[in-house]
Amino acid sequence: MADQAPSLVVDQLGFAWPNGHSALNHCCLTIPRPGLWMLVGGNGSGKSTLLRLIAGLLTPARGRLQRPLKPALVFQNPDHQLLLPSCGSEIELALPDTVAAAERLSRVEQALNQVGLAGFRQRPIHSLSGGQKQRLAIAAALASEAQLLLLDEPTALLDETSQAEVLQLIRSLCDRQEQPITALWITHRLEELRWCDGAALMERGSIGPWRSGQSMEQQLAPLAGGKG
Repeated sequence: MADQAPSLVVDQLGFAWPNGHSALNHCCLTIPRPGLWMLVGGNGSGKSTLLRLIAGLLTPARGRLQRPLKPALVFQNPDHQLLLPSCGSEIELALPDTVAAAERLSRVEQALNQVGLAGFRQRPIHSLSGGQKQRLAIAAALASEAQLLLLDEPTALLDETSQAEVLQLIRSLCDRQEQPITALWITHRLEELRWCDGAALMERGSIGPWRSGQSMEQQLAPLAGGKG
């Protein structure tokens, strides 16, 4: 593990919106290995913009991105990315074109099994709970063969039970023995920091060093007025 290449390197990244507002300023971030890594910071600090740059949805004005792993973005609201009527058709849409026709059904089932939705292939998406929809969005990312999941406050719209289910799912995917994933997770819920391998604070388009989730939670709790 000592000589393993980093999962992600962001080096001196800069980005400004067309109105001239600077979103990222000499932003640097290295994710050293697979695991669950969390970013915290106030609104407008650049967190969501950074995820979109890493995902390739935006182009940086300067700096360097080193992405050895295929990224996939999971939105806060799964309704914004689930496009098709059934769970199976949504997963099949995400499969790479190179997957042979004979393998596609088993790959769909495998993706659903990984997120605890076994037997849901023919289920209409509109019948799912919010937590199930978010797990389906994660399954689609896995089906696309992404190994770097970019999660933009994925539990913000979920009830407490579904929040825990999504956290446990991502934690298990990061900890599995074969092909563990790397997850970069944005959160405003300080209690979620207890689940991560490292947490960093983003302010004014720049990111501080990795720290333990517990120490970050203790630092920020007084500023949040005791809110999670």
